[in-house]
Amino acid sequence: MFQTRNRWIVQVVLALAVLAFVGVSVIPIIGAFNNTPSSNQNTASTRGTLPSADQKSKLEDEVRGYELVLQREPENQTALKGLLQARLQLLSQKEKSEIKPADIQVVIEPLEKLAKLNPEQSEYSVLLAQAKQQIGDREGAAQAYRAILSTKPGDLKALQGMVALLISQQRPEAAIGLLQESLSKATQANTIQPGSVDTVAVQVLLGSVHASQKRYAQASSAYDQAIKKDPKDFRPVVAKAMLLKQQGKDADAKPLFDSAAALAPAQYKDEIKKAATSSPIPNPVASPAPSLKSTPK
Repeated sequence: MFQTRNRWIVQVVLALAVLAFVGVSVIPIIGAFNNTPSSNQNTASTRGTLPSADQKSKLEDEVRGYELVLQREPENQTALKGLLQARLQLLSQKEKSEIKPADIQVVIEPLEKLAKLNPEQSEYSVLLAQAKQQIGDREGAAQAYRAILSTKPGDLKALQGMVALLISQQRPEAAIGLLQESLSKATQANTIQPGSVDTVAVQVLLGSVHASQKRYAQASSAYDQAIKKDPKDFRPVVAKAMLLKQQGKDADAKPLFDSAAALAPAQYKDEIKKAATSSPIPNPVASPAPSLKSTPK
């Protein structure tokens, strides 16, 4: 769990976090559900042995089969997950420009049921919110995110999604308020359930919202607070280094990149070194949003 969360926040930081959030699309939804070893293997095997038309026909047959099961057993979760997987695989065969709201709507239907049946697994609700945002239902997306945050105020992916939504609506102050509220509740939440709010990650997101508005002093302060909270956590160090690099202060950023690389686990060191030597992102708002990496079981 921690490694998945860490990987996500590192990718967000390296893309200048919330600045990239406006690009939320259906692609992360597809990636999230096609990321299990079994589905990857099945997909690779199918694509390697069947022509595209035959693969599509096979998936459509699977969809019809699951739909028949659900007519008899509307809450059969095996069938709901199978239906969702098959529809997502059909969706993944289309070019992004070909995807229509109706294509996403058929994904929303089983997601709504799975989210309702599994309220403890916020991944379903996050994916549901992403899908609703993709078809322009911003209020529906906001409701889905709020439902998660009402019971899990520190859920990073729900916070990311809600902040993305607010930024896309040109409401950075609301995004800042949401993150500040999460931080204000963190102590109590972590007393009740230790580790339920990753305050360093939330602080990094807060700093990145400030950075997206070119409030560099506030962003730097947010990162400094996160560094002070946990001097051994490399994430806010990377974030501050990226902030300095974005301002053209490469000489000031270099020791921070070096420090972050020294603190980071081995799997993140190459990414940090690459970020240190790459050109600053000229318009991070246009960058794609990070994909979700966890898959509901």
